[in-house]
Amino acid sequence: MNANTVLSNASKYRAISAILVFLFAALGLAVLPSRFLLAWAQTTKPQQKLYTQEQANRGKSLYAKECASCHGQSLEGKPATALAGPRFMAKWGQGQHSIDDLYYITRTQMPYETPGSLTAQQYIDIVAFILASNGYKAGSRALPADPAMLRQSKIAPQLSSGQTAAQPEQAEHPVTQATSAASSTKPTQAELNAASTNSTDWLLSNHDYGGQRFVDLKQINRQNVGSLRPVAMFQVGDMSPFHTNPIVHRGLMYITTPNSTIALDAATLKQRWRFDRRPKGKDGWELSRGVAIKDGKVVRGTHDGYLLALDVETGKLLWERAIVDMKKNEGGFTMAPVIYEDLVIIGPAGSELGVKGWVGAFRLDSGAEVWRFNTIPDQGEPGVETWGNADALLKGGGSVWAPLSLDPAQGLVYVPVANPAPDFYGDIRPGKNLYTCSMVALEVRTGKLKWFYQAVPHDVHDWDLTQVSPLFETRVAGKARKLVATVGKDGLLHVLDRETHEHLYEVPVTTRLNTDVPLTKEGVRSCPGVLGGVQWNGPAFNPGTNMLYVPAVDWCNVFKEDRELRYVEGRFYMGGSTTADPLDKSTGWLTAIDASTGQVRWRYHSPRPMLAAVTTTSAEVVFTGELTGDFMALDAKSGEVLYRFSTGGAMNGGVVTYAINGKQYIAVAAGSANGFWRAAPAASTMILFALPESKP
Repeated sequence: MNANTVLSNASKYRAISAILVFLFAALGLAVLPSRFLLAWAQTTKPQQKLYTQEQANRGKSLYAKECASCHGQSLEGKPATALAGPRFMAKWGQGQHSIDDLYYITRTQMPYETPGSLTAQQYIDIVAFILASNGYKAGSRALPADPAMLRQSKIAPQLSSGQTAAQPEQAEHPVTQATSAASSTKPTQAELNAASTNSTDWLLSNHDYGGQRFVDLKQINRQNVGSLRPVAMFQVGDMSPFHTNPIVHRGLMYITTPNSTIALDAATLKQRWRFDRRPKGKDGWELSRGVAIKDGKVVRGTHDGYLLALDVETGKLLWERAIVDMKKNEGGFTMAPVIYEDLVIIGPAGSELGVKGWVGAFRLDSGAEVWRFNTIPDQGEPGVETWGNADALLKGGGSVWAPLSLDPAQGLVYVPVANPAPDFYGDIRPGKNLYTCSMVALEVRTGKLKWFYQAVPHDVHDWDLTQVSPLFETRVAGKARKLVATVGKDGLLHVLDRETHEHLYEVPVTTRLNTDVPLTKEGVRSCPGVLGGVQWNGPAFNPGTNMLYVPAVDWCNVFKEDRELRYVEGRFYMGGSTTADPLDKSTGWLTAIDASTGQVRWRYHSPRPMLAAVTTTSAEVVFTGELTGDFMALDAKSGEVLYRFSTGGAMNGGVVTYAINGKQYIAVAAGSANGFWRAAPAASTMILFALPESKP
């Protein structure tokens, strides 16, 4: 191969699809739809013969052993990203990336739990197999594991001789505006403000603005919870990771998948309407954690960076607007937004892509921008001095992908900010790196910073702050205090006073080891690992027991810093790698903590990570689920397991409870998890539980 060699061809583009998806797939990163492919060259060279058949055969065996559990035997990409198709080539076939870029990302970041665990020859053989699976032709020379040679070959789509170039489809206009008003005006702002005392609905992603996930319902209690039965089931028809936290209002339940928004009868789970959307632009993470509702509108973000509103009664599209600049490699929206007055508050994911993070507010009636807060400061803004490198400010991470909380009385929104980038190479960004791994409290109407707390200064472990809830009140040393709990992937629960900003206590909720030991090129084993601590579902607060209930992951990693930092545009900007402990060491905890003192009252140890939501009630019961697929009820005072039911799919989404016509229901989400959690894939399913009908 020489400097003029170019990968190409209609069949080749699918091949290269394989390579990076192999590397990104386990992380849930997706790519462009075919209509956004760049224009193809008008004349092209014949296909290049890049590998030998013997090499591809070796790669096939390795793929079956190392990759197929995530990407499928036929590279179909379930539960992780597909390794074939136009969407992959759309990211890599733009002419600025070399084969070595792909080879570098693959060998340094995959397989997800054990990157770098294969030999150079094995990695390049897998690349050859992926190319072969996508229509590339075998030749007489093997694809070499030689970065210098691979670097000479740029990746660009080509067609076989004599074919003409296909033109990309035109993107739709970034704003689609409603022609009619919503068919309802509910729920109102007053209803949302009172959500914490509402036992018949579940109005926000975490139940109420404060995110307490507490419901005053006693029909299902410690004495009868063992009699629970599944009474209805709805299969969504999707195998993507199922993280949705349902919203329930006036007998309707609203759930999401990456590309669908669905309304169900909340007492029967019969479908009332469904809105399926085809992505219009470059994909980020194909995840969705739910919607927000107000004034007759169901509002959600999309993984290709749009914000949209649907009619609560009919599912009709009212408006949509492109919000995220996907050309800057931001990861689209994965979180459920929060609505307050006429503002929709949301932020994009994607720290690992080397983005510059933000959170913003947009008009409920149109999606028009009102304000944005830079989680990585611009020059001249407070906090810029904590980076020590001007270039680091441009791709320093700080995305927002987890739930927000809001204090209507104070007019403050609490935002959890994720990790800095590069994740494991801190030398390039000396300083505390504000406002990464921080809770920031912003004026909800203006986005102005009021105060903040940084949980992990200068993070080098990918320890995002993931939760800024619940907001709650309790007595501390005999004095009534307004508090906020915040926790993240570092596995420490922090509780602070919302008025004085005093840090009251912190409690480990998972194993912590070598947390302050600097990373080395040889590697340091630390706990939690990159997948440890508290993820996208956080603590619940029960005012009756005065306890916080915190789910967590216990899974350690060996962290290694790269010998040489390398930035590949639009790809994971890690600056190192991690190797996870064996799968049988990936366990979880549910920890009950005295909200006044921080004293641990009880712990439940799960055989797999605890990722599902936690909900508690005035009947002193805690509902949650396990990655094993078990739905559980526990005694809120003692931690005793009172009930189990195998749902048939990994539980890593919502668990909500509400009442309709005097009957209490519990709805749970079960299905697939991201590939790196190593849970068996399953169809996305909502399951409804209730007590059996009383006999006359």
